[in-house]
Amino acid sequence: MKESELIISRIRKSIGVDTANLHEPLFDGNELYNLKECIDSSFVSSVGKFVDKFENKLTEFTGSKFVVAVVNGTSALHIALVYSGIEPNDEILIPTFSFVATANAVRYCNAIPHFVDIEERTLGLCPKRINDYLIEIGIIKNNVLVNKYTQRPIRAIIPMHCFGHPVDMEGIIDIAKRFNLIVIEDAAESLGSFIKGRHTGTFGNLGILSFNGNKIITTGGGGAILINNENDFKKIKHLTSTAKLYHKWEFSHDQVGYNYRMPNLNAALGCAQLDSLPRFLKQKRNLYNNYKESFSDLNFVSLFSEKENFQSNYWLNALILNPGFQHLKEDILAETNGIGIMTRPVWNLLHTLPMYKDFPKMNLDISQDLFERVINIPSSAGLIHGNN
Repeated sequence: MKESELIISRIRKSIGVDTANLHEPLFDGNELYNLKECIDSSFVSSVGKFVDKFENKLTEFTGSKFVVAVVNGTSALHIALVYSGIEPNDEILIPTFSFVATANAVRYCNAIPHFVDIEERTLGLCPKRINDYLIEIGIIKNNVLVNKYTQRPIRAIIPMHCFGHPVDMEGIIDIAKRFNLIVIEDAAESLGSFIKGRHTGTFGNLGILSFNGNKIITTGGGGAILINNENDFKKIKHLTSTAKLYHKWEFSHDQVGYNYRMPNLNAALGCAQLDSLPRFLKQKRNLYNNYKESFSDLNFVSLFSEKENFQSNYWLNALILNPGFQHLKEDILAETNGIGIMTRPVWNLLHTLPMYKDFPKMNLDISQDLFERVINIPSSAGLIHGNN
């Protein structure tokens, strides 16, 4: 049996069905009840009880002191950068191994994405390599890290928890302290992931989440900003609400604001989804364990697993072709998708996209190597025997 056929048979063995999407939402709780209540109330936009309830539930689950719900993960990242004082031509360190929204949010601020490499063990930013790189290219002037070659300030770093797997945040925080960098965690994919018992998105100056339709829970479209300071919370909530000053009938605004608040209708869906999240996490871990058993004896591929003391939500399970077998990727993708098992490669590396190809970057050999070897496989919470 050739390799692609082995992959197909092991996926089918793990999920118990012949075909599957990559990651589809599961609605088997109080979603319809909440939506009807929201519609009946007539408060379906950015005012209503479900928005506050959703933020409070996220605060409780993540341990973040405050949460602001917004329209999507990209807007959350944009506001985090704006509020952090990112200015035009500031360089922001981001992984090339990420979804395009990470770089797009930087450009919304007219700042400069500066692409850095990841480590294979976490699929996230590599603290050691980045530290060595910044020593090589950077110099501290007036307490600001400056790129010696561009003369631009390097202002912030955005670690992204890829496929839900936590980055080495202790290492990233050490770098940030050493080089005076702002840390904004892109935890869009990692709701339910922890490092030594602490939720992702709560380590940096600010963190963000996404609730797109393909995430572990969904609000249809939506995101959130995780905040650990009450003053920051008040200002960010004001900024995302068009900077409108409270008054019963007047429309008065005191700064340029953003119409980014999550609608009540979306939050109603999210509240029901959050109630199911512990069960989703359990089912996804069971699915990972099924995959782990199914793929354990193959010599050409391995299943990515969480690092010790890291707890992943296993949002997307990832197969990694072993060195020397990367030539199998296209055949596996073609044959799995051809018979109705949705698989996908990693996003095209950001530094290779036409609008980002001329921006600064370090040596990205690990990202390039993994781009050629990683395949995501079906990972929906309902894809396991007895849980459909």
